[in-house]
Amino acid sequence: MTSEAVGNRGGWSRRRALGLLAGAVPAVLAGCAGSDGTTGSASPSPATNAPTAPSAEAGAGSGTESATAEPSPARTGPQPLYIGTYTSAEGGDGIGVATYDPRSGRVTGEGTIGGVGDPSYLAVHPDGRTLYAVNERPEGGVTAVRLSDRKVLGTRSSGGEAPCHLSVHPSGRWLLSANYGSGSVAVHPVEESGALGERTDLVVHSSPAPGPGQDGPHAHQIVTSPDGGHVLAVDLGTDTVYTYRLDESRGTLTEVSRARLRAGAGPRHLTFHPEGRYAYLANEVDNTVVVCAYEPDRGRLTPGPPQPTGTGAGTNYPAQLVVTPGGSYAYLANRGHDSLTRYAVEADGARLRLLDTVPVGGDFPRQIALSPDGGLLFAALQRSSAVSVFEVDADSGGLRRAGAPFASPVAVCALPL
Repeated sequence: MTSEAVGNRGGWSRRRALGLLAGAVPAVLAGCAGSDGTTGSASPSPATNAPTAPSAEAGAGSGTESATAEPSPARTGPQPLYIGTYTSAEGGDGIGVATYDPRSGRVTGEGTIGGVGDPSYLAVHPDGRTLYAVNERPEGGVTAVRLSDRKVLGTRSSGGEAPCHLSVHPSGRWLLSANYGSGSVAVHPVEESGALGERTDLVVHSSPAPGPGQDGPHAHQIVTSPDGGHVLAVDLGTDTVYTYRLDESRGTLTEVSRARLRAGAGPRHLTFHPEGRYAYLANEVDNTVVVCAYEPDRGRLTPGPPQPTGTGAGTNYPAQLVVTPGGSYAYLANRGHDSLTRYAVEADGARLRLLDTVPVGGDFPRQIALSPDGGLLFAALQRSSAVSVFEVDADSGGLRRAGAPFASPVAVCALPL
């Protein structure tokens, strides 16, 4: 979500006109969105290092023992693909259900899961049996869906306005969600059936003060660190990433650290390198990315200097970074420039080197995701009502379009399993 200073999208205004979405979509629906921008030219930049040693305030980190993750074995046969949308926008009627060919990337529609309001972001339980969706509405909620028969198991209040992100803790026992409109994060217990219990915690980001042009905190993401020891919440409104420790017996969050970005950066989405010692942050408002050093033992994140997205001087709102399973390449979705930036990951994750940008094949790539084996990249094109699929070259990280985009109304999230 972009700040009011960038286009009158502060606070709750971004969600007010969901029903107007098709075609000339209001920027407020980008929701994580930004305004229409002019396309700039890509210009590779020199590599930029993350801080190799955390600052004195952050403390010193220890080495990591884990090896770089290897890609998953190649799979055959149709694989599931779920697509999030806005049901209150024209054309949006539920969670899209499809399959994809892991070799060719061809997507085939399989219907829709109805009865879920504005399911704009999706996540799956580690056991693969239950799908979770935010209900991105003024009175926000989180919904569980059993995948075997597509039965909606129920909805719980998220405790805030416009939840735009959720994730399942690796233990499978807790669902974490971020309320953009009210700047808070919530925890719900996951029952044995996959259904959700009553909320066990709600934390509002009451400090620091909002950044330039912001009217309050705007929690945009909540995710567990690769080691499972900490939960990190990215807040665009306060230019801060908060680190919490989750009490796995009570489902409560205790803050242990904060990482401040420069004022007006507008951090939106954090992605870890597979080794867990570095993370990459997409800054929506100032159109930059940042490499962050991470201390697993203490949960401390130390941001490095901002670096370019390769999108030139035109208006652009970075949406999300993803990293290949082997940790060699990273990709950034650019809304406005309507492209994917490709980075080489160097120095064991400590450095991103900008390689190029590739047209995404549509308008406003709201979210991107890699298939589990890393062989395909999916881009949800909100204003084109489609999902683009790219083949990922394992050696070069190059992207090649896998046919024409798959038509899907108001596609704002693509979740390949």
